[in-house]
Amino acid sequence: ESDTASEISFQFNKHKKTPSIGSHSSDMASVSSVSGSVLSVYSGDFGSVDAQGTVEFALDYDEKNREFQVHVSQCKDLAVVDEKKGRSDPYVKTYLLPDKARMGKRKTSVKKRTVNPIYNEVLRYKIEKMVLLIQKLNLSVWHNDPLGRNSFLGEIEVDLASWDWSNRKLNWYPLKPRSLSAVNGVDHRGVMNLSIKYVPPGSLGKMCPRNPPSGEVHIWVKDVKDLLQLRPSGVDSFVKCYVLPDTSKKSYQKTRVIKRDTNPVFNHTIVYDGFHTEDLKDACVELTVWDHEKLTNHFLGGIRLGLGTGLSYGISVDWMDSTQEEVAFWQEMMSASNEWIEGLLPLRSL
Repeated sequence: ESDTASEISFQFNKHKKTPSIGSHSSDMASVSSVSGSVLSVYSGDFGSVDAQGTVEFALDYDEKNREFQVHVSQCKDLAVVDEKKGRSDPYVKTYLLPDKARMGKRKTSVKKRTVNPIYNEVLRYKIEKMVLLIQKLNLSVWHNDPLGRNSFLGEIEVDLASWDWSNRKLNWYPLKPRSLSAVNGVDHRGVMNLSIKYVPPGSLGKMCPRNPPSGEVHIWVKDVKDLLQLRPSGVDSFVKCYVLPDTSKKSYQKTRVIKRDTNPVFNHTIVYDGFHTEDLKDACVELTVWDHEKLTNHFLGGIRLGLGTGLSYGISVDWMDSTQEEVAFWQEMMSASNEWIEGLLPLRSL
């Protein structure tokens, strides 16, 4: 059924009650840092402040240095966040979309106690012009709160493919409220086609030459559709797999790299043994898709298969956060032993 297969043991001492969630491997550390960056574009108190005012900026591309430059000049008539003190402490933040994590965010300094901040700062991105032209610029204004959550003050989104690059002048643009899809974190990253099944201990009968003494979870990663296109040539992608809370090298598996394809076919099966039926309530299969480059890999999206209870072996964990679709998929596998359960699940930023 697949051209490659991996078989590894699920290693976790559930009696110990101290999973090593604080000492993730380097791969998991990179997932955490990237997802934090991705989610920060949605963070903030959206309900308490209405977006208003304008922002003045200019865009330029430095051909010699292959650098995209955002000249942030100033803002006017921003919303007041702290009405009692009549103050806002605004700063400007930018992302290149659709992949916020790849290029990262840039931001200006914070200007305190003003709704008319003056910045005169340049935010820079080292990026090829051809790649830039398939991006969108998201420029947003935020109130800085060092003791709480930053508040969203307004944004503008620029399609760089249709931008007039001969226009290097500073211009004023009205700030708009965050769209409903952005507030809800809707962020299309592609769809994973996969099948899973659970084989309970000893369920295949004594006559079966491969009757597992402990349970097994089989994960068949078939293909992924509509990945983020990071380069004009496509994307060089592969899939990583962990069974959380185990983040050791024994838990880690990955597929081969499929080059220059936003619809890669992996056809890769992974088998984890050492599973008792009760472990299915506390474990979580994390599948993440990455773009492969020489110096560093870039996170594209992922899914987490589990019950989404927020708990693992009685301990609160942030990765037990499966969506309704992911929970339903996992529950169907638990209720149908020895049967392949097929699913088509959207990738998310985790």
